[in-house]
Amino acid sequence: MRVAVLNGVNLDLLERRDPALYGGVSLAELHSRVTAWAVELGCTARCRQTNSEGEYVNWCHEELDWAEGIVVNPGAWSHYSYAIRDALELFSVPLVEVHLSNVDQRESWRRHSVIADIATKRILGRGPDGYRDALEFLAQP
Repeated sequence: MRVAVLNGVNLDLLERRDPALYGGVSLAELHSRVTAWAVELGCTARCRQTNSEGEYVNWCHEELDWAEGIVVNPGAWSHYSYAIRDALELFSVPLVEVHLSNVDQRESWRRHSVIADIATKRILGRGPDGYRDALEFLAQP
């Protein structure tokens, strides 16, 4: 299975964010773990991160013909970007929304996700292991 892993805004500085909320790993380490977990599960993962909303949307378009499953963590865009929602809505493959922290137990503005209703599954508050959970979900026969 080919899995696109699309990370959004501010995740490039993951290691500088509160380790209690975000897991204390760098983006490079997270992507390395995701790639290794994918191999263990018989998948191929393509990991990307951007702080540009337009680039994120373009990547969604590019992945439409490649990905057989998608893991998304748009970061703060999850709470308000209908442009990203529209791009993700085009996928006909399973889509897993992942957040390192439990956004449903944080500030009120973080509790709303514009992509929750199009996600096949949501994984919140599991830190980096949430990505493994997402891959395991997608790899199920």
